[in-house]
Amino acid sequence: MPDAASAPPGAGPEPSRAPLFGALDLGTNNCRLLIARPTRGGFRVVDAYSRIVRLGEGLTASGRLQPAAMDRAVEALKVCAAKLNRRGVTTFRAVATQACRAAENGPEFIDRVEAETGLRLEIIEPQEEARLSVRGCANLLDRDHSSAIIVDVGGGSTEVSWVQLNPSDGRRYRLAAWRSLPLGVVSLAEAFPEPETPSRAWFEAMVDHVRQALAPPPDLGRMAADFPDGRAHLIGSSGAVTSLAGLHLGLLRYDRNKVDGLWLTREDCTATAERLLGMNLKERSAEPCIGPDRADLVLAGAAILEALQADWPCPRVRVADRGLREGLLLSQMYKRRGR
Repeated sequence: MPDAASAPPGAGPEPSRAPLFGALDLGTNNCRLLIARPTRGGFRVVDAYSRIVRLGEGLTASGRLQPAAMDRAVEALKVCAAKLNRRGVTTFRAVATQACRAAENGPEFIDRVEAETGLRLEIIEPQEEARLSVRGCANLLDRDHSSAIIVDVGGGSTEVSWVQLNPSDGRRYRLAAWRSLPLGVVSLAEAFPEPETPSRAWFEAMVDHVRQALAPPPDLGRMAADFPDGRAHLIGSSGAVTSLAGLHLGLLRYDRNKVDGLWLTREDCTATAERLLGMNLKERSAEPCIGPDRADLVLAGAAILEALQADWPCPRVRVADRGLREGLLLSQMYKRRGR
């Protein structure tokens, strides 16, 4: 759960009368809330909440949100609504992503949420989800490179954004292309049920499936050469990626300050995936940065990351414990400031 500033080090606070802003993201796997106060360089989180609800459980097979999954999500959203009310937050944005986009009964669920919690969720399109995720990760872009790829691995979809750094118009970055893959850790894990003993062949089948979903590649022009030439890096945003980072570090307890912004090599990512393949479900559940809620999903996340690295080779990967929610907050704050 984030408890640190998204602002760069040294950013000073705005006056104490600065209003609170809220950002709520209901995804296929998680329900997440941030409440924050603006600072001169970004914002400081004053309250946060995250719960795995698996709203998209069974969606791939049925095309509908399941009753138990909707019940779990509504209970989590009631907690979010209580936090927003208790903090007196009046400026907030609540969004829903792939599960509600894809489900036949998604609109009915949105109406139920409003009736039971008072929250009106907005189902956003994949392009806006990608744009907001890029904005939320922008502080982690390394401008010593020419290009970057930002991968937001969700439960039901994966947003992939190709970013040009230091464009000629003077901006920090330019979103050059984006793709929304209808594959996330939940949908991929359901499509490839885990065998009793995970094998490399089973894992490679997931990797190949993701690579097929990525083709054909976007037309990036001269940017495309930045990847094989080592002038690009990858930013991975999601619980799937942060879990891999925590395992790589050997953390006994998840620590956002050690994970957010961490640089990994491609070899680090491959070695961590191999380590996961050597564990059974019970062993993964016992890992403090994975736990029982992610134990059956973390290998799907590793497969998505490996597929991106196979097609878009980057020697370095940066881990982001930030993304859509942070982008939602910053967009609201910039709008308030007239920027």
